[in-house]
Amino acid sequence: MNEQRRQILEMLAEGKITADEAERLIDAVEREQPESSPRAASRSKARPKYLRVVVNAADDSGGDGSSRINVRVPLQLLRAGVRLTSLVPPQALSKANAELHKAGVPIDLTELKPQHLEDLVDQLDELTVDVDDPDTTVRVFCE
Repeated sequence: MNEQRRQILEMLAEGKITADEAERLIDAVEREQPESSPRAASRSKARPKYLRVVVNAADDSGGDGSSRINVRVPLQLLRAGVRLTSLVPPQALSKANAELHKAGVPIDLTELKPQHLEDLVDQLDELTVDVDDPDTTVRVFCE
């Protein structure tokens, strides 16, 4: 992690700036530094702002005929959270990983990196969700 990013995250952790301000500052720092990855050249569309999960299901309970779930999560919140993990002490991450593992969640927080989130966002265009109910549709996408 470069020095500028570390300083921004420290200011965020100390409460001197908000997560929104930190995101804008980090974006500005990234724009100043040319990105050498091939992913940068392939990114021609606008940066998505939200992760959406929409579920439409037929209602068998005799109600109005259908139910709808619509979850919209700001990707900025996810990006800030991933960046903040670099400030968490390793002992705390180990304990969190152990508790996640006990709960059946196979995630290693020490391996979570900002580029992993960006790779996930880039791949959501090709995401397919299988549902075993012909009356239910599920969509997961970024907008």
